[in-house]
Amino acid sequence: MDLRIFTEPQQGATYDTLLAVAKATEDLGFDAFFRSDHYLSMGNVDGLPGPTDAWITLAGLARETKRIRLGTLMTAGTFRLPGVLAIQVAQVDQMSGGRVELGLGAGWFEEEHKAYGIPFPKEKFGRLEEQLAIVTGLWQTKIGDTFDFHGTHYDLTGSPALPKPAQARIPVLIGGHGATRTPQLAARYADEFNIPFASVEDTERQFGRVRAAAEALGRPADGITYSNALVVCVGSDDQEVARRAAAIGRDVDDLKTNGLAGSPAEVVEKIGRYAEAGSERIYLQVLDLSDLDHLELISSQVQPQLS
Repeated sequence: MDLRIFTEPQQGATYDTLLAVAKATEDLGFDAFFRSDHYLSMGNVDGLPGPTDAWITLAGLARETKRIRLGTLMTAGTFRLPGVLAIQVAQVDQMSGGRVELGLGAGWFEEEHKAYGIPFPKEKFGRLEEQLAIVTGLWQTKIGDTFDFHGTHYDLTGSPALPKPAQARIPVLIGGHGATRTPQLAARYADEFNIPFASVEDTERQFGRVRAAAEALGRPADGITYSNALVVCVGSDDQEVARRAAAIGRDVDDLKTNGLAGSPAEVVEKIGRYAEAGSERIYLQVLDLSDLDHLELISSQVQPQLS
């Protein structure tokens, strides 16, 4: 079971804060540092000092880390044209020496689009499908050849399809709870399928849908990595769990029901249930980015029990 650190910087974080978390992620032996892609805070927080851009952040971290994988859960398809996104991600992959992964979703948070003047189209899923075809198609085009795409939403003619990423294939993550179109899209394009904030039962059900969709396309279902994203709140005792829950404005019982919370032993047991449902990787949603001791506790008391 891989453990990855997943942050939500729109809730309030500077680049320096994210750098400190990424360096701790690397030093403590976690597999990867991922971040959300949002421009507006959610819930009862002010989001100060303001949003940071996902791919600018990852470009910086690409030069200031050495080992960990770097990526997004999920880049909003509404924020970037697919050709531009392919260039950005390929460049950051080069800057990192081939450690980038792209999580790409349709975009859903209408308020942040209104706040920053970003168009919010009604039909997003069809756009996402074309974006995936374009981004992966550009990367896979041989040097010297050109790439063309003529769709409903995007039209590319004679693209040199440059630059190329450092990796032969940048892993693409697709996720969500949709019962039909999401599994079909994952079966066609995803190297990894992620279901966020889901119960063990819903996880097992959705993984089954993705596996069935892959097999229907003639693709081995085991060729996709299956993962969860879950909020984490671990403490060495009940008081520490309660303190960490209060720091992120959450109820302990709710966190235990809907996330990974409690003692290291409780969290290991819960992760084991997700593993039985088919999960191979957990993105730990860390909401208090100032609490690096939290990461150290997970590294020393949870991670060794999952090896």
